[in-house]
Amino acid sequence: MSAPTVTRAEPGAMSHRQIMEALSGLLLVLFVAMSSATIVSTALPKIIGSLNGSQTQYTWVVTASLLTATATTPIWGKLADLYSKKLLVQLAIVLFIAGSVVAGFSQTAGQLIAARAFQGIGMGGVQALVQVAIAAMIPPRERGRYNGYLGGVLALATVGGPLLGGLIVDTSWLGWRWCFFIGAPVAVIALVVLQRTLHLATIRRDNVKIDYAGASLIAAGVSVLLIWVSFVDSSFDWISWQTGAMVGAGLVLLALAVWVESRAAEPVVPLEIVKQRTTALSILASLAVGMAMFGGSVFLGQYFQIGRGYSPTEAGLLTIPLMAGVLVSSTVSGRMISNSGKIKPYIVAGTLVLVAGFAALSVIDHQTPLWYVGVGMALVGIGVGMSMQNLVLAVQNSVQLKDIGAASSTVAFFRSLGGTIGVSVLGAVLAHRVTDSITTQLAAAGVPASSSGGDTSSLNLAELPAAMQHIVRAAYGDATGHIFLISAAIAVVGVIAALLFKQITLRSTIDLAKAAPEAKTAEDEATIPAGSVSR
Repeated sequence: MSAPTVTRAEPGAMSHRQIMEALSGLLLVLFVAMSSATIVSTALPKIIGSLNGSQTQYTWVVTASLLTATATTPIWGKLADLYSKKLLVQLAIVLFIAGSVVAGFSQTAGQLIAARAFQGIGMGGVQALVQVAIAAMIPPRERGRYNGYLGGVLALATVGGPLLGGLIVDTSWLGWRWCFFIGAPVAVIALVVLQRTLHLATIRRDNVKIDYAGASLIAAGVSVLLIWVSFVDSSFDWISWQTGAMVGAGLVLLALAVWVESRAAEPVVPLEIVKQRTTALSILASLAVGMAMFGGSVFLGQYFQIGRGYSPTEAGLLTIPLMAGVLVSSTVSGRMISNSGKIKPYIVAGTLVLVAGFAALSVIDHQTPLWYVGVGMALVGIGVGMSMQNLVLAVQNSVQLKDIGAASSTVAFFRSLGGTIGVSVLGAVLAHRVTDSITTQLAAAGVPASSSGGDTSSLNLAELPAAMQHIVRAAYGDATGHIFLISAAIAVVGVIAALLFKQITLRSTIDLAKAAPEAKTAEDEATIPAGSVSR
């Protein structure tokens, strides 16, 4: 159900200059946090080699931070509804900085994994709280015009992270440790900027109760399922006792979490919000878009490097059409949404374009012209820019300010969960097809499969004969198209969810008009009536 539209201006609302000053700090730390998840992708071979790590540890350097970020996202969001949003943002930044510094000084792969897990806690807080802070500053009707900046930062971090990582490890006087160090000073600058510019109303309520049981069950259930997704098909089969035990345990923990949340006074994930039509459909669409977008785009860098033979730096440059599509579409659609107050047409159009982009990429192989791959990537970027942030906006528009943290983080949580599942599942499919293809082609060439070392994912192509290089590149290049076909099918679910949306008219106030008048708010140290937020 769409929220009631209120067009009256709010006394004490932040000016455009004040918003941009605060937004600069928020977007700066968001870029650092998001890029930290992607910057290691091109540097991992050198990192794990330097630390004498194993293939399993190679995977966990990425998975550890993603797991803790995903599991803690709803907890950060709920805390933002109970305590100072500004203080929580600053706390998340400090945790992220500490994790980054420790990761940079790691002497073993185990230490690096632990540091990345700790870093992920801060990363999850930043990802959730930045959107909560923006929602607390800007009314939904005006928020669309600022979503372009948010989409641009996300695109730059997603595409620019691997490029930056490649440049760092290729620079002799820096080295891989600077993949972690480089974000710390930038995050400190963001911390200082936010202290001076970010001023948010904080809802203060008596008798606050933290739902520790629900938070623990959600984190544990999600962690078990993500660990299963990370190891299935590599350490054990899809149909095995390990799969049954882990999936069963994860589902039982989440079922208990739902039971606890339905009875908690202050649930981490309020079920009455999740059950609303707009929120439920946004969660479904975000899960599908996250699986398709993260699961598909992550393999573009691998496609260019292994399937086409480009360097990490060149691969990063070749993915610019994806970044440009997100930046342009999120900016243009955001301004059009602010002008019209309507959001459903843009979400529907975005999901349709996303499906079209993945469908175009589903036919690529190791010889596809680069201009065609660029067009497909641009379409994917346009679809992501028009849908991803607007799904969060649709949910924020339907809830009161006191629930904005839980609502926003719930959508972000499912998007991140979808992305994690997408990367793992599609990665397993890709590895299976690549292995089969290489084995078949080697057999046809009369070369024993054992000569490849039994691990096609870790082949050093530079040391292989030219004929073997061609076989491996063709296997990766041809198998990648199948990944995008699956991504297109998953993205169709997002289209269906978008079509089921009711028409949504964005309100022009930060809070709903029906916000509880007795709630007390405070801006930093000064206490003000809560009703003034929505009047």
